[in-house]
Amino acid sequence: MALDADYLVDRRRLKRRLFLWRSLAIVALVVGVAAGIGRFAGFPHSDYIARLNVAGVIVDDAKLRRALGVIARDGNARAMIVHINSPGGTVVGGEALYHEIRKVAERKPVIAVMGELATSAGYMVALAGNRIIARNGTITGSIGVIMQTTEVSGLLNKLGINTEAVKSGPLKAAPSPFEPMTPAVRRVAQSLVDDMFEMFVDLVAKRRNMSPGDALALADGRVYTGRLAVEKKLIDGIGGEGEAVDWLEKQSNLPPGLPLRDVHIDRNVTEWIDYFGSMGRKAVFSERLTLDGLISVWHPDLR
Repeated sequence: MALDADYLVDRRRLKRRLFLWRSLAIVALVVGVAAGIGRFAGFPHSDYIARLNVAGVIVDDAKLRRALGVIARDGNARAMIVHINSPGGTVVGGEALYHEIRKVAERKPVIAVMGELATSAGYMVALAGNRIIARNGTITGSIGVIMQTTEVSGLLNKLGINTEAVKSGPLKAAPSPFEPMTPAVRRVAQSLVDDMFEMFVDLVAKRRNMSPGDALALADGRVYTGRLAVEKKLIDGIGGEGEAVDWLEKQSNLPPGLPLRDVHIDRNVTEWIDYFGSMGRKAVFSERLTLDGLISVWHPDLR
């Protein structure tokens, strides 16, 4: 009986040891697979270069701002490339995106790469990078701010349509498409445009190491090719994504061969419907007419 008891005890010990080693082997296998996925498929625990695409009309986007906050805090995101192909957008949209990219640039190197078009608020966004490059044929610049309105009171009178507005003051809801712009309204609107224009020019002077006078001389609304932008010191060089990666590796001591991962924005079904609906409206109407408030946008056929 004593022999049988010892035998049972030994068997239990053996089973416990086998269970322990099997468990350790399974854990090691899971860790190894996860490490392999992270290395070869861009798993969040591997180092990478973030890639942000700024395309189309720029508006304030809370989800994009939050995504950039995640990139700023992510230690595995060693740098960021900002691709810009945009005619501009709202002043608030460009300003907000500029500040969020600067938060990333304060922690890791950021380079802006211009595509076919990076004008107005698109150029404002590029200013957030530690370096800006473009193609020779890129169109950029158009530094300025605009407020537009349409006045149709004459047409309405011809059609026999009268409009009335009861307002708390003469500057409420002005300018309005239903009444001519008065000198007082024009002065107030011009002061708003001038204030935001001053902010934009100050930003150019600060980020491009220019005097305010030199920045102002370049800010008459004209556009520049990439070649001219280098000459005017609005950008730093000519190139694309390959040159951007080379610069990051050489100037910022990044290890070669880091994978690029796009900054992903999660949107629900309703947001996608709104997005495609806005694209449909812009296919029929000018993008400029779908933007409210002060805008910084270049549109050659409506200048």
